[in-house]
Amino acid sequence: MSRFARSRPLAVLTALLSAGALAACGAAPGINGAGGAPGEAGGTIRTVNPHGGDASAEGQPKDGGTLVMGTDREAVSFDPTTQNTNQAALAVYDSLLKLNDAGEPEPYLAQSMESTDDGLTWRMGLRPGVQFSDGTPLDAAAVVLNVQRHIDKTSSPGNRYATQIASMTAVDPQTVEFVLKAPFGAFPSVFALNFTAGNLGAIISPAAIQQHGDQVGNNPVGAGPFVLSDWVRDSKMTLTKNPNYWQADKGLPHLDALEFRPLPDTETRYASIENGDVDLIFGGYHTELLRGLQNPNLSVYYGPGNGAEYVYFNFQRAPFDDRRMREAFVRGIDLNALAATQYRGEMAQAKGWFGDDSPYTTPEATQAWPAFDVERAKALVAEYKADGGSTTVSYKSTNAPNRVAFSEFLQAQMAAIGIDLQPQFFDLAQYSSSVVQSKDFQVAGWVGGPVDVPYPAIQNLLRTGGNTNYGSYSNPEVDALLDKAAATTDEAERTQAYQRAQLLTNQDIPVAYYSRGYLSTIAKPEVKGVVRYLTRDQFFATTWLDR
Repeated sequence: MSRFARSRPLAVLTALLSAGALAACGAAPGINGAGGAPGEAGGTIRTVNPHGGDASAEGQPKDGGTLVMGTDREAVSFDPTTQNTNQAALAVYDSLLKLNDAGEPEPYLAQSMESTDDGLTWRMGLRPGVQFSDGTPLDAAAVVLNVQRHIDKTSSPGNRYATQIASMTAVDPQTVEFVLKAPFGAFPSVFALNFTAGNLGAIISPAAIQQHGDQVGNNPVGAGPFVLSDWVRDSKMTLTKNPNYWQADKGLPHLDALEFRPLPDTETRYASIENGDVDLIFGGYHTELLRGLQNPNLSVYYGPGNGAEYVYFNFQRAPFDDRRMREAFVRGIDLNALAATQYRGEMAQAKGWFGDDSPYTTPEATQAWPAFDVERAKALVAEYKADGGSTTVSYKSTNAPNRVAFSEFLQAQMAAIGIDLQPQFFDLAQYSSSVVQSKDFQVAGWVGGPVDVPYPAIQNLLRTGGNTNYGSYSNPEVDALLDKAAATTDEAERTQAYQRAQLLTNQDIPVAYYSRGYLSTIAKPEVKGVVRYLTRDQFFATTWLDR
């Protein structure tokens, strides 16, 4: 299999400021809506169990029990062609391929994926005897049908890479041949992605598609370890053991059931794991991660990977269609003050999309990112204003307490350099659809998270027309480099392309990076057998409860 490697995990991140320094600064509410409580500032955010627990040290798995989990949002759908975050999805589907700890796609539900012509033609071999939970076979025809759904639905998060397929053929019941329009070295990865990214490897039973049509997202039938039994939206979702699971002969899954409870409020979600109401939470923010690491009675799983938290600039609207104003905005943010007042002294600064220790990051690219410089920022703003530009800017954000605090911090920082930043707040649903996805903003906040592999996340954000490129950034040379990195099966060529792309985008300033992401999984210590991606997507077959 052609390898498509991600960057190495970040090293341990040390505290930026001591608790005493925080006290001297007068710590404001944290980025997640809570102040720096005694003993919380000055801890260490670090990479810990990024891909799950150590099975060899956890003892003999026990069977039975229900794992109760708190999610940061309600799922929209189980349909892989519908853009949404659904932590239960891979429990229903598993995945044809699966990323290993090095970010390399390996066989999982499928048993092979190979190319003999440098990524133009790929053959996928399926495991014999695998059945969907309805008893129908997971065969080549089922794979072809499911991938075709991503091709047919232009809004699918998997459409961009599915449409690179020129033809698909069910060679026999266990073999699918994909002939692509051009060489695509990253093609195996798209069958192993996290669910939100439009994983082509999440396969629905053709019988269920025929029966339920457009409602199949509410009635999913997969080949994963669990089946959806009950779903009361905004209350709880229950999944029970799949009797037809393809790894049943190995005693999997261990659990009898999974229960997912949507807990969108950060404080409520963390309190639920701390007081024992749930066994595991999917942490979305810095606060949960920091608190979890400081609680000896909890187990934490976290790795920062690539990607970042950032602010979107709209390249189609003034003033950030002008590079001077983008540079001024970035130079006007004191990241140390941001860490002290919003992150409890614990922030991993971001100066580009790739992590500092990524092989795709170079000193040249890091140096190209604008450093904090109030005087230079003031001069750039004054120059823009002298040319007739307006420096009164609307900043749009969600109305979550953490986002309000962050917006107020930015407002003060921008005032110091001559930008009148006027925050506007929206509920999450309205913000996602009416603001960001509609590109109705001048500048807008966004909380990104870690990703396991560069493709497709970096293309989605930085390539012309990318499905998360809400600011409409476009650079033809960057497009060509990102395409080259995805196409090649040569790691040296890929590295060179990504390094150049990072340099160019750091010079262009497509977004205002400021921090790495903090997606985490936090669990009671009796939760064992965790297998996860950095995105928090989890494979539940091996999970068990030591109680």
